[in-house]
Amino acid sequence: MKLLEFSDLKLAKGIPYTRTHLWRLWKAGKFPRPIRVGDNRNAWIDTEIDNWIESRVASRDREIATT
Repeated sequence: MKLLEFSDLKLAKGIPYTRTHLWRLWKAGKFPRPIRVGDNRNAWIDTEIDNWIESRVASRDREIATT
């Protein structure tokens, strides 16, 4: 299992959101919840982020198909 730190979200996955926006998204159930890996460190599970990206693509494709 690979863990991604906040900076990895932008560098490796192209997710440009701020920490505050990510917090709002996961509180609303719209982004994977991070795991605590230290006293002041959080990380996300790589496969959960990939699944989230894939769900966004599928949502876009469904919208295109219905128009």
